[in-house]
Amino acid sequence: MRLSDEDREEVRELLSQGLSDREVAVASRVSQNTIGRWRRSWPPIAIRWRPAHEQSYAYLLGLYLGDGWLSVVRGGVTLRITLDLRYPRIIDECRIAMVLSMPKHRPGILACSGCEAVQVQVCGKLWLHAFPQHGPGRKHERPISLEPWQQEIVSRHPGEFVRGLIHSDGCRTINRFRTALPSGRVAEYAYPRYFFSNLSGDIRALFCATCDVLGLRWTLSNPRNVSVAHRKSVAVLDALGCAKE
Repeated sequence: MRLSDEDREEVRELLSQGLSDREVAVASRVSQNTIGRWRRSWPPIAIRWRPAHEQSYAYLLGLYLGDGWLSVVRGGVTLRITLDLRYPRIIDECRIAMVLSMPKHRPGILACSGCEAVQVQVCGKLWLHAFPQHGPGRKHERPISLEPWQQEIVSRHPGEFVRGLIHSDGCRTINRFRTALPSGRVAEYAYPRYFFSNLSGDIRALFCATCDVLGLRWTLSNPRNVSVAHRKSVAVLDALGCAKE
């Protein structure tokens, strides 16, 4: 079968998505040997990875920016996200988000020694393209920003992104206080509020900007903590499933 320029362009496009030669062969019906020969003769192809399921990726991105990192050893890449054992639902959601974002990858769970936490981890070289925020040093010690394609996904799924951030580095609490009334009686009040805490000013700014998109009212409790205490804003976060259970 004579192969056309259109066949070559289709193969190049599929390779740019991070697919293997075998996967491209199935999708394009060009033989795997031919694909390998073309790829070796072409200049390096830039990978333009995109998640298979945007909503799950938006949630996973929030988890990654909170308590996740990439481990790169001898060419192998492992995505690791540390989560509290007290919240098995969040652990399950993390695993599902990994699989839906990048199918054919199977995450595992590793117990952390000395603390009540686990690492949800999954291997795959394409995670470097999924999280271009990876770099040397801690996140709060270097600039963190979203790539345009990531920002587009967050703009389409702001609730999932905020939910991932809160599930990793946030909490829902009950604020209690007392106040003296004019009658002299001391009244006690209690109301729920959310906190998001992160050392990175850039990550806090991403959280606040996405809260603005959702129409949530927030305040800075201190340089590290963002508080959402307005009743309607708390109700929105509750409806999104941000409370840890």
